[in-house]
Amino acid sequence: MTPSDPSLPLAGIRVLDLTRLLPGPAATMQLADLGAEIIKIEDPGPGDYARLMGPVRKEVSQFFVAVNRGKSFLRLDLKDAAQREQLLAMVAQADVLVESFRPGVMDKLGLGWEVLRARNPKLVMCAISGYGQDGPYAMLAGHDINYIGYAGMLDQNAGPDGRPTLPNLQVGDLLGGAQAALQGILAALVAVKMGGMGRFVDVSMTDAVFANNIMPLVAVNNGGDAAPGRDLLTGGVPCYNVYRTSDGRYMAVGALELKFWQGCCDVLQRPDLKARHWQLGQQVAGEDALAVQAELDAIFAQRTQAEWTEAFAGSDCCVSPILRTSEALAHPLFLARGTAARAAHATEGEYWAAGCPLKFKT
Repeated sequence: MTPSDPSLPLAGIRVLDLTRLLPGPAATMQLADLGAEIIKIEDPGPGDYARLMGPVRKEVSQFFVAVNRGKSFLRLDLKDAAQREQLLAMVAQADVLVESFRPGVMDKLGLGWEVLRARNPKLVMCAISGYGQDGPYAMLAGHDINYIGYAGMLDQNAGPDGRPTLPNLQVGDLLGGAQAALQGILAALVAVKMGGMGRFVDVSMTDAVFANNIMPLVAVNNGGDAAPGRDLLTGGVPCYNVYRTSDGRYMAVGALELKFWQGCCDVLQRPDLKARHWQLGQQVAGEDALAVQAELDAIFAQRTQAEWTEAFAGSDCCVSPILRTSEALAHPLFLARGTAARAAHATEGEYWAAGCPLKFKT
């Protein structure tokens, strides 16, 4: 791997990555983006299942490439005593170890928290699992769909008919797993750098999604579960909604504040709609809100997405085109900041990469 930039904030931090698939690898990739040295450790057999998930150009899938950049790779059979001892020797020189086995697997391998911290009292160990290291569901299998289902998030990700729609952003894996793990690891590293001891970080992907399911919790505290597709931010108001254009594309209207809604109405040449807004008493998902939605459906259907994009280009009212991923990669918004860029993989050649979204200045 290319040595990390010494100016990055995690330069000098060494991470042992025993994770597979999406949550753990995404978390450690972000640590790599921040300057940490990541050593990805796989079994000598198939290794990380992500290697062969999806089409393979030469040796590994684009899924594997996408979440494992900036890492070095090592094969170890942790059931073998000598190779297990090799890992323990690495633990003594590491700052972080991340694993995503089911609870108890590391203990069975002779690599549980008590063993690891005996080798390195300053070690931060992070265990990512679906339901946490304890509790009634700790040993159950699960995937993203299960985690967001239990957490109440998937119920709200639905259209007017109430049928939940599967998001193509894996909320449980990436928010519940990767981001929660990153948060816990960084907090524990700060404690160590301030003179404290190492920590065991227990990440439940389901708990993390539940903790971030804020607006549905607000609805419950205000009197009950929000109707799917009918809350303030899920389709219950015309000023915060999605509208189909004449060419079958879509525009995102995010004019949640009154001033933005009034600017939107000016572009639409419908000043009569300016007062029909939730901040002026319009009931969320009420008769008037749905009537205005229907009017905007008809208005946006009169022009193409490109025409509406041009029409709103000079107006600061939170209306934008809904892009395809291929279009986003070529958009100046991401190209200018280097968030979308061409990269090269040792065996798979060139590919599009989404770079680190954080920028640091000294």
